Amino acid sequence: MSKRIAIFPGSFDPITKGHENILHRALPLFDEIIIAIGKNSSKQNYFSLEQREKWIKQVFANEPKVRIETYTGLTIDFCKKMNAHYILRGLRTSADFEFEKAIAQNNKQMAPEVETVFILPIPELSAINSTIVRDIIRNNGDASQFVPVGIDLNAK
Repeated sequence: MSKRIAIFPGSFDPITKGHENILHRALPLFDEIIIAIGKNSSKQNYFSLEQREKWIKQVFANEPKVRIETYTGLTIDFCKKMNAHYILRGLRTSADFEFEKAIAQNNKQMAPEVETVFILPIPELSAINSTIVRDIIRNNGDASQFVPVGIDLNAK
């Protein structure tokens, strides 16, 4: 049987407790999870790619089944390149579901061998997202409670 490899794509700008929770809960399902940090030249990120990668490595340092990669282009093409047959996504809201469902269905058309797996966050983390965390930071608020332990949001 082939190795069960999942891609967990995102900008992780910054990584949140929600991301961390989804990944930890998905670990028993897969042999390896590749956290895939998307590089989008048309999108202005708040934190540098290097900083985001450093934080993710820090958060999952003791997890041998987790690997961090960066990529450009379509996630489905990255899946093929990594020989991954699963895409892992978190769903916080019904709006997330509609958006992610459309992407999953299009991905299925392009690569029938790749399945998208959705995991719901635990209720107390369902309101956290990177956009809100960035807004708190921009307005000099304390967003530390929304990111994994040890993440220094003052590092840029």
